[in-house]
Amino acid sequence: MLSSGSASNSNTNKEEGVLEADALARKIIDALSEKQAEDILLLDIRSVASFADYFVIASADSDRQMQAILDAVEEELEEDKPTLLGREGQPKSGWVLLDYGDVIVHLFAPDERAYYDLEGMWHGATPVVRIQ
Repeated sequence: MLSSGSASNSNTNKEEGVLEADALARKIIDALSEKQAEDILLLDIRSVASFADYFVIASADSDRQMQAILDAVEEELEEDKPTLLGREGQPKSGWVLLDYGDVIVHLFAPDERAYYDLEGMWHGATPVVRIQ
């Protein structure tokens, strides 16, 4: 699991009620797992990037499953209402990105995930959780 002792500038001095990156990543992984996303990977990118703390990368077999996973993430985070800074892509394109600032979610169809190979591109990042 994520270590609660890890400190990052983006995790300190937050307003009460705002999810820290570790807790946000955990909730996203829970939602992905519940909707049977495949090959869920949480990468700690703090040592190799300054724009975020974590990448969450997962795969979905179909447009319909991808949309169900996106809906589940939104539902899981509904109570905490983290700010969604951006969303790119559509399930039909085989890739959707959700940017929550400290946590960036990449949801891929299997072919697109292999093509973009984020795990290889960010090989210097630290894998924290992998659910296959």
